Amino acid sequence: MRKRYSPETKAKLVVEVLRGELTINEIASTNEIHPNQLSKWKNDAIRELPSLFENESKKARQEKKEQEAEIERLYAQIGKLSSQLEWVKKKSAV
Repeated sequence: MRKRYSPETKAKLVVEVLRGELTINEIASTNEIHPNQLSKWKNDAIRELPSLFENESKKARQEKKEQEAEIERLYAQIGKLSSQLEWVKKKSAV
């Protein structure tokens, strides 16, 4: 059966690895984790670090842009369905 680790545990172990006081193998054996798993978590953390420092307004603008695109798509769908409904009403009245 596979062990599951909480995000807090992963973060704690990655911080230990990044400190460099112990080797990955030492940390892995102490915590009964495969060294490759620790290396993967470390690489994932390093890859995601820049997103922590992204400008919040940039994120907000991106989310707003995505929402506006979704609204436009939905309005287009409403228009299409409305015209189809009118056509069906017209045809069924005959």
